[in-house]
Amino acid sequence: MSGRLLRAFAGFAGTLFAVSVVSFLLIALLPGDLALLILADSATPERVAALRAELGLDRPLPIRYLMWLGNVLQGDFGRGIHSGEPTLQVILSRLPVTIELIVLTQILALVLSIPGGIWSAYRRGSALDHGTLVASIALLSVPPFVLALAMIYFFALQLQWLPATGFVSLSESVVENLESIAMPVAALALVEVPVYLRMLRSEMVTTLQQNFVALARGMGLPTWRILFVNAFKPSSLGLITVVGINMGRLMGGAIIVETMFALPGVGQLLVESIYQQEYQVTQGIVLFVAFAFILINLATDVVYVLVDPRLARDGEA
Repeated sequence: MSGRLLRAFAGFAGTLFAVSVVSFLLIALLPGDLALLILADSATPERVAALRAELGLDRPLPIRYLMWLGNVLQGDFGRGIHSGEPTLQVILSRLPVTIELIVLTQILALVLSIPGGIWSAYRRGSALDHGTLVASIALLSVPPFVLALAMIYFFALQLQWLPATGFVSLSESVVENLESIAMPVAALALVEVPVYLRMLRSEMVTTLQQNFVALARGMGLPTWRILFVNAFKPSSLGLITVVGINMGRLMGGAIIVETMFALPGVGQLLVESIYQQEYQVTQGIVLFVAFAFILINLATDVVYVLVDPRLARDGEA
C-alpha cells in the first residue's frame, strides 16, 4: 500500500505544480496592462504604479511566478483589489455551502442509484431493467439548469413548498437549511443518478456470474446479502472512481445551479469575481478548486485499497 500511495503522492505533486503554472499564467498573460485591467475606471497614475509594484509587474515573469508560488505556499493567495479581503479567507467563507451541496448531492445520487443498479442487474432483461434504461437516458438528456427551472416552477411557484432562491445556514435552522438547498441538490443529483446506476448495473451483471456468487447461493445465503454485500463490494470500484471525479468537478462546476438558486458558494464567488474584475480572486479560486480536485482523487486511491486490498499487493509487486 505504501508504494501505491507514494506513486499517488508523486503524481499529486507533479499535477499540482502544473496546475500552479497554468493558474499563474491565466492572469499573468492577460493582454494589456494587468494593473489597468484590475483598476478599470478607478485607475490613476499613482494607483497604477502602486499596484504594479505590489504585484511585481515590473519584474521578469519567472521571478513573478516564484514570488507568487512562495506566497501561495504560505497561504497567501493575494487580496481582492476592491474589497481588500484576503482571497483565501473569502474562499473558505464560501466553502461550507459548496461542500454541503456536493455531499448532499452525492448522498442523494447514491441512495437512488445503488438499489436501482443492483436490482436492475439482478432482474436483467426485465421490465424494471428496461424502465431504468429509459429513465436514465431521459435524465441524461436534461441539463441540470433545465431541471432547476422546472423545480422552481413547480415546487416554488406553483406548490410553494420550497423557497425559489436564498440560503439558510445550518447554524440558523436545520429545517430551513434543508429546504433552501433541497432543489439545488435534487437538480444536480438527478443528473448523476443515471451514470451511477448504469455503471453499477454493468459491473454487477459481470459479478453475479462469478463462481463465488454461485458458491454463496449454494450455501443458502439470502438474496439481499448476496446482492448488497458479496456482489456489491467488488462491483463498486468503478462507482468509486466516478464519484471521486464528480465530487471534484462539482467543487467548481456547480456554477449555474449556485447562481440560479443564489447559493453563496465557491461557484457563485467565481462568477462574482469575474464580473467585478477581481482577477486575483479568480486566480485563487481556480488554484483552490484544482487542489481540491486532485486531493479528492488522491483520497479515491486510498479508498480503492480499503475496498479491495488486492490493489495494494498489486502495487507493491
